Amino acid sequence: MKRLNLLLLGACVAVSSLYAQSEDWKAGVAKVKDLIKSNPEMAEEQADDLLKGKNKKNLDLVLAIGRAYLDADKLEQADDYVKMAKKALPKNAEAGSNTEAATVSLFEGDIAVARKDPGTASQRYEEAIYFDANCKEAYLKYADIYKAANPNLATSKLEELRAIDPQAVDVDRKLAEIYSSAGQMDKAAEAYSRFAEGDQATEKDLVNYSFALFLNHDFNKSLDVANLGLQKNPQHAVFNRLRMYNFIDLKNYEEAKTAADAFFSACKEEDLTYLDYLYHGTLLEALKMYDEAAVSLEKAYEMNKERNEVLKLLSSSYEGAEKYPEAIAAFNKYVETLPEEERTPDLTFEIGRLYYAEGTTTDTINYTPEVKKEALLHADSAFAKLAELVPDNYLGNFWRARTNSALDPETTEGLAKPYYEQVAAMLAEKAKAEPRYNRTIIECYRYLGYYYLVTEDYEKSKEYWNLILTIDPEDATATKALEGLK
Repeated sequence: MKRLNLLLLGACVAVSSLYAQSEDWKAGVAKVKDLIKSNPEMAEEQADDLLKGKNKKNLDLVLAIGRAYLDADKLEQADDYVKMAKKALPKNAEAGSNTEAATVSLFEGDIAVARKDPGTASQRYEEAIYFDANCKEAYLKYADIYKAANPNLATSKLEELRAIDPQAVDVDRKLAEIYSSAGQMDKAAEAYSRFAEGDQATEKDLVNYSFALFLNHDFNKSLDVANLGLQKNPQHAVFNRLRMYNFIDLKNYEEAKTAADAFFSACKEEDLTYLDYLYHGTLLEALKMYDEAAVSLEKAYEMNKERNEVLKLLSSSYEGAEKYPEAIAAFNKYVETLPEEERTPDLTFEIGRLYYAEGTTTDTINYTPEVKKEALLHADSAFAKLAELVPDNYLGNFWRARTNSALDPETTEGLAKPYYEQVAAMLAEKAKAEPRYNRTIIECYRYLGYYYLVTEDYEKSKEYWNLILTIDPEDATATKALEGLK
């Protein structure tokens, strides 16, 4: 009986040894991994048991245990397994096709990455490629090291791999990622185009591809890709977003409105971005839905007050809605956000133009004569300032003339007369060489002709109507005025 027990014990030992040498060591490695943090001493004992005898030469097993320590951030122990792995390598292995040596170098590179030592890591990945030119992981990990610090170096290494394996989707995906991060959207789109519409592409790949095309201003193709994504997932917020963006940039506003409605209904309010509201506001303004546009643009500005240009768009929407106080307030706020050197005369002109629009509006319900007169006085002040800022430019006095004409609609006081006279004198010579000024001069002469008609200086009035006909012999107003003065 004793002899039988000894035989059974021996058989159990033999089976245990065979278990450790078989593929089933993976279960043992998993146990080591679980024990590393909770019971490191027992983990070491378990690892030692796994590596008894010939298993010390089992490279896959050695590296698996080493990676368990690496994953647990036990880098010194991981180093020990690098040494053990190198001892397990064949001594006469040749470079170029030595996958085992490449695997060890790859592991060593991963440890260097964990130590935040990119120099050593890149050397080890280069070493892995030296041992095995087809070691795909080494190329990809090398690229990861340099993708931010040196994108050209990263993409160059990936292009080496792509030359070896042109159909490798993970290579093109990584290339696209790096090109996108570097702002090279044309190259990113090209990389995505090689795989993003194929069977191996993920939904994220399609999103990134459509977005890269959009940023590269290839709106039609970006729209095609977004539509492809929506065929697979009609409620996908980003595909609906890109569809809306592309239709807007293509100025296909009716389709854009449908896409926008789908997007905003598919998206939670907390997931909406500044750009969503900006595009939506731009779309609604293009559709002349000015009140709704202002609502979206107000939200866009609230979400990102650094983008002060939104205030200009907001001012335009309020102007379209004939809400002039709001339009003026938004534009003044925009000017206030600018540094002094960027407050150019054209901004003064815009303020004056907005006040002029308020002062000449046909809306008599919201704007009383008193309100309109006050607006015109503000406009006159703005245009006076413009004339002072750029005395060689006619626009300040020209718009002062229009403003004062609005303040004196019956032309009985001749408030606009001095300004129209100054503009006519300034442009008389220029118009001979540049006919584009003719319309402005005709407006000046028309006012002056009418002014002298009202004040009964008929000869002077005839003089200005005749000056108009020298510029435009077909001018009906001048012809009719002269007929009445015969």
